[in-house]
Amino acid sequence: MQLSATPYEERLTAPRSWWVISLLVGVSLALILLPFGTLPLLGGLVGGTAAAAVVASAYGSPRIRVVGDSLIAGEARLPVSALGATEILDAEEARAWRTYKADTRAFLLLRAYIPTALRVEVTDPEDPTPYLYLSTREPRRLAAAIDAARKAHA
Repeated sequence: MQLSATPYEERLTAPRSWWVISLLVGVSLALILLPFGTLPLLGGLVGGTAAAAVVASAYGSPRIRVVGDSLIAGEARLPVSALGATEILDAEEARAWRTYKADTRAFLLLRAYIPTALRVEVTDPEDPTPYLYLSTREPRRLAAAIDAARKAHA
């Protein structure tokens, strides 16, 4: 597979505050287990922190990539030839497309802690999905990578 002219890869990692919250979950569980002794307290601290960190890591694991002639967003993989216009969404527009402007048939790779997004039309007549809504920290760079891949494989 040939790489696109402007390769793009982004992991939608959870914000730092979620890792602090993971630690606080562990501390909370440790305090709950405090009456049972030191060993349960340490087990609660380690176990609670680890469990909360696994949840935060799993939620922040999706990736958006433009590789060769494909856009890979989470579990979705589409050829760039099936994609139409891209629209860069600022925080206010992104919120609108997540709520009252949203189409129930659209593919949403949504992370609420990322305020900006990119909306990409799907032009494939066989695909019932009207557009992709992709939460991204760098919507301009993602749009440029999609356009470059489309031109490289046209």
